[in-house]
Amino acid sequence: MAKDDPTPTISRLPQFAGSIAAALFLCDAGAALAQETTSVSGVTVKGQPPEGYKADQPTLSKLTEQVIDTPQMLSITPRQVIEDRGATSLTDVFRNSSGISLGAGESSWMGTNLSIRGFNARNDMYLDGMRDFGSYTRDPFDLEEVELLQGPSSVLFGRGSTGGVVNQVSKAPSLQGFVRAEAVGGTDDMARGTIDLDAPVQALGDTTAVRLNAMAHTQQFTDRDVARYRREGVAPSVAFGIGTANRLTLDYLYQWEDDIPDYGLPYLRGAPAPVPRDNFYGFESDYLRTRANIATAKFEHDFSPDITFRDQLRYADYGRHWRDMEPQVITAGVTAATPISAIQVNRALQGGTSRETFLQNQMDVLATFHTGAIEHHLAAGWEVGPESSKPTYDNGLNIPATSLLTPDENQPFSGIDFPRVKVSTTANTLGAYLIDTLKFGPQWEVSGGVRWDRFESHYVAQFFGATAATVNQPTTRQDVKQTDEKPSWRGSVVYKPMPNGTIYFDYSTSFNPSAEALSQIVAVRSFNVGNIGLAPETNETFEVGTKWNLLDARLQLQSAIFREEKTNARVPDPTNTAFNILAGDQRVDGAEIELAGKLTDAWAVSAGYTYLDGKTIKTVTGGPPLGSPLFNAPKNSATLWTTYQLPMNVQVGGGLNYLSRRFASLSTTPFTSVPGYTTIDLMAKWQATQHIRVQVNLNNLTDKFYYDQIHGFHVVPGEGRTALFTLAYSN
Repeated sequence: MAKDDPTPTISRLPQFAGSIAAALFLCDAGAALAQETTSVSGVTVKGQPPEGYKADQPTLSKLTEQVIDTPQMLSITPRQVIEDRGATSLTDVFRNSSGISLGAGESSWMGTNLSIRGFNARNDMYLDGMRDFGSYTRDPFDLEEVELLQGPSSVLFGRGSTGGVVNQVSKAPSLQGFVRAEAVGGTDDMARGTIDLDAPVQALGDTTAVRLNAMAHTQQFTDRDVARYRREGVAPSVAFGIGTANRLTLDYLYQWEDDIPDYGLPYLRGAPAPVPRDNFYGFESDYLRTRANIATAKFEHDFSPDITFRDQLRYADYGRHWRDMEPQVITAGVTAATPISAIQVNRALQGGTSRETFLQNQMDVLATFHTGAIEHHLAAGWEVGPESSKPTYDNGLNIPATSLLTPDENQPFSGIDFPRVKVSTTANTLGAYLIDTLKFGPQWEVSGGVRWDRFESHYVAQFFGATAATVNQPTTRQDVKQTDEKPSWRGSVVYKPMPNGTIYFDYSTSFNPSAEALSQIVAVRSFNVGNIGLAPETNETFEVGTKWNLLDARLQLQSAIFREEKTNARVPDPTNTAFNILAGDQRVDGAEIELAGKLTDAWAVSAGYTYLDGKTIKTVTGGPPLGSPLFNAPKNSATLWTTYQLPMNVQVGGGLNYLSRRFASLSTTPFTSVPGYTTIDLMAKWQATQHIRVQVNLNNLTDKFYYDQIHGFHVVPGEGRTALFTLAYSN
């Protein structure tokens, strides 16, 4: 392993699987004993995770109301849906939410990459309400649910959140005491094992418990030659004072991965190249190695039933080491008559090392009180802390090209891998917020929120020569300091015509400073000398919606129409394209509807549809064409998942995912785009005994050839027909 490689030495999956088996054997009896002690403890535990497909209460403390009374589209994917769909990555979980479209990675955009409501949300990933900006493949093994807040939310989170925010909710210790374990096997050498152990610790008091989640995962990718994914993770946690007025939770997440990444197919003449979907244009020696270390301490104190103090401290450390090839068609001499077999592909090296750190303290106070006849639900607090990103981005020379039609991945890598730029960005965040929901009787609620953020950043980049004669020779140096101070606002009105339904209007703002992603996106005009002195981009949304609990509150219906607008988008300065100006305007008009819960005692459903009309409505020479569509913003998207309980403890289910055409680049005529698609998935499971469950998932039933993750220079096909077989134990 190279000296500057930030990833650990790769361990062995069989050893890890053995550890899981040993933990299962040793802890089963302990968990059973813990269940006995729980039954006599007399402790009442609040905030248990939802059961089934419908979640009524968001976990974010800043959201003081239930989902039905929150004036914003709030989609929650509970653990049951994650398990039923056989999701093994956060990307799989996203397929349960319309309005999300997936993007492909490139150097700084690796890991989980998505757009929400037509705007990129790569930097809007959160874990238990705190930013999680590392570039790694997020695995749901330690997640209880996933919350999707749609629309600008800077009043809650500070910078970012143009289209929305994803909040991952970690599993937490409880006093239940249980062991859950899963072994999964599937097509293309897929193997996965997970364990979830929860146990009260009576030696430390009746209100103390520990929880341990662990995962080992390896797979190839159906109909994608060479690509491979391999990761392991462990997440221990301990909680003190469960169900009491003073609660302390300590948790830690560690995950590493060692992949042969997939950069998919190149574009040709404004569309994905018409080649076999198993073509691989990199080398078998390509690699992506990442690690994520996230440690969190959360303390909560109830001064009374109406006042709660909460403080959360986190330190996160992320590392990457990678080298892969982006396929780019060599267009010189290529005409419309040139046969595919005669076209060559350049392998553009994307490589480097990177380390990101995050240290933040977040404090919240929640209070319920009255002023006369008006009831107030108040949330206020602050967050403060430093962040850093220190990547080295590599380029390559003399890398052999390959055939577009018949690429040779077995060809040895013989090029020169050299550093092109070394970047160091540090930032300090200070933010304070206040949100108050005023209730005027049982039918009317008015909510107002304000937040102030100070974002101070320092960016240093050292560039190196890009020719064989100047490799490793320093050239230009950039040194930029900038401080942005920005308020954010939210105002909403909620009307409850009936106790089980609401109609609401919401107005919210957000902002995107130049250094929003630190130095992770140096190549896409984010934070460099081209943005010196440039104020943040600003965004606003107008949303009108309605939410209802139906069928005796078993079924939840949400729908909304909205307008989201980036009112001063960055565009190249027509007088000097090395610099940007704030002279663009991007707008999305859309509508959404979502259904989650039970239609009958035996029939569960989770479904959604989103319509987006996104376009550039103001631009300059050299910017996006006027009226052009937005990147990765499908006009129509829909998702459906439903299950039905049959006799003999058998349950069957299935669903579909649909996305219409998406645009990947506006630099060609016609614009580069990928076609829409529909995929169908099926599931069947049998509760063989009280403790044993057998499950089969069949994804992409029709073996559809579709394009899943898009980028401006390449597109990654979705996997072909895939079968997963799960054997699960729970006590």
